[in-house]
Amino acid sequence: MMIIFFLLGIFCTSFSAKLNADTLHLTSLHWPPYSSSQLAKQGAVIEITRAAVNAMGHELVVDFYPWSRAIRLVNRNNSKYSGYLPEYPFQSDKFVFSDTLGISPLGLVEQNLHPLSWSKVSDLNQYTLGVVKDYVNTSELDDMIKHGIQKVEVVNSDEHNLTKVATARIDAAVMDMHVLQFLLLQEELTPLSNRVQVNRKILANKQMKIAFVNTVKGQFWRDIVNAGLAKIDQESMLSDYIESGGKK
Repeated sequence: MMIIFFLLGIFCTSFSAKLNADTLHLTSLHWPPYSSSQLAKQGAVIEITRAAVNAMGHELVVDFYPWSRAIRLVNRNNSKYSGYLPEYPFQSDKFVFSDTLGISPLGLVEQNLHPLSWSKVSDLNQYTLGVVKDYVNTSELDDMIKHGIQKVEVVNSDEHNLTKVATARIDAAVMDMHVLQFLLLQEELTPLSNRVQVNRKILANKQMKIAFVNTVKGQFWRDIVNAGLAKIDQESMLSDYIESGGKK
């Protein structure tokens, strides 16, 4: 009889946990090694986010879209999505941000034979830089781009920018260094590795976060994710994933 009550107690506890479990829906983009439907565990930051959500007894579902659409879908009225990732934090009334999922070293990829020389960001105005449409760079650089001070060419992907640098169609491209490392491991892009390099100066070490809609629901999930992040070692998870080349 005691065994029956014991088993019943386990069943009730498990059933209660399932009743209390909820599912967080987020959008993301194809941005290896951080996020992609084509990567193991859907990428490093998705793996970290899922671990944090699971640690709090909930589930995570991520749908992948082009970046501008990923953001637009979150902004729709009555959207099932509570936020999008990964995003660099910025001033906003529409969004609240999670704690840090990992650090994105943002720099410049340049031609080996023609490195850029600069000491302050405004020195880059003499060059034409490649940037990806709708990506946040640094506040100073984005302000100069907005006001037409910084010459840029806008493309839809980091892969396209990497090719343009390697073929000398632009002077350099703004890119996350982990992304560059991952791209140059891809068979079709590996031949470019002897034409490009990382500029000696890093623009910024950016924090990658989840942008949640600034609603009661969004704030609820922000708090859930933050509590879950406190229970895991996201720094080690990120470094392990990148070192594995996305083959975890």
